[in-house]
Amino acid sequence: MSLKMSKDEVSVLFDELFPQIKGEFTVEELGENSITMRMNIGEKHLRPGGTVSGPSMFALADVSVYAMILAMIGPKALSVTTNCSLDFMRKPVAHADLIAKGQLLKLGRVLAVGDVLLYSEGMDKPVARATMTYSIPPKA
Repeated sequence: MSLKMSKDEVSVLFDELFPQIKGEFTVEELGENSITMRMNIGEKHLRPGGTVSGPSMFALADVSVYAMILAMIGPKALSVTTNCSLDFMRKPVAHADLIAKGQLLKLGRVLAVGDVLLYSEGMDKPVARATMTYSIPPKA
């Protein structure tokens, strides 16, 4: 299966569907079943002590898998997260952007499963790992 949306088309769709997060995420690379996405970290993403919060890391993993699915199936905005497993492995760098490197492991008719490694910009080792499962709406 080939891409049905480019990284620019995915970015435009996100801005239209989710104006409340406009400017927070940047699709840096998009390929068949893969993505590199940046979370532009600001004060609202930090927890006490200045590191990136767990909810912010979840958001980046979730948005990354959602973007991969949309790129592969087209603009079906009603795909929804049905499961998430998130492992926090290292302390993120304070005030550094987060980078997600995701792979779509399965893309079926009803379910999609993706795996995402999250990195603090400038770190070689991941700070977290997430596995996300999405439900895909039936074809109309």
